[in-house]
Amino acid sequence: MRLLLLEDDQTLGEGLRDFLQHDGYLVDWCTALAQARGLVTEPYDAWLLDWNLPDGSALDWLRSLRAKGAKTPALVLTARDMLSDRIHGLDSGADDFLVKPFAPEELCARLRALFRRMAGGAPCKAFGAVEVLLADKEARLHGQRVELTAREWAVLEALVLRAGRTVSTSDLEALVLGLESELASNALQVHIFHLRSKLGKDLIQTVRGMGYRIDASPCAQATLTTARG
Repeated sequence: MRLLLLEDDQTLGEGLRDFLQHDGYLVDWCTALAQARGLVTEPYDAWLLDWNLPDGSALDWLRSLRAKGAKTPALVLTARDMLSDRIHGLDSGADDFLVKPFAPEELCARLRALFRRMAGGAPCKAFGAVEVLLADKEARLHGQRVELTAREWAVLEALVLRAGRTVSTSDLEALVLGLESELASNALQVHIFHLRSKLGKDLIQTVRGMGYRIDASPCAQATLTTARG
């Protein structure tokens, strides 16, 4: 999952970036609103926003983005701990609120909760014979675990979180790789090919000239009931 981290404290920002990357997230770290504004059109799974920044308020910026229709989940990080502050943050468009100092493990737990809500709240997403366990980073076919590479999982995860929507090729590449690297011209197609080989050719659809999608039918969600081995 790709995150935008907006935190001006160098020590905290570097520590959070490293911890989140170690936990498997792709993190773009900014220290000022001016930097973040240049990335707002980039696709992210969540924004992590320090409230007060040297060049303005992240909450004011978030409110303006929500007014323009932005739906990316946002978690506000701040030292403010008054009830009125939390209410103001949530009313400004934040999906969650974490008071400093906090343990990075709690941040990761709150992110997992955000992504469960993005996925409809189910611990497992079912698409026919395919089950995708987002929290466990695991895919199953007919109840059997399927081995995926890290990059294959990243592609699958991005599509599952956006099931029912077409994800453009450029957005999918950005969600998988972020700003740091570039995929080879056919790398994404190769990962899609491998996923289809492992999970079935009908799971991921090609929308010609637009990108890829996984359909979300009314019965596409299921709560995992099988035992985890």
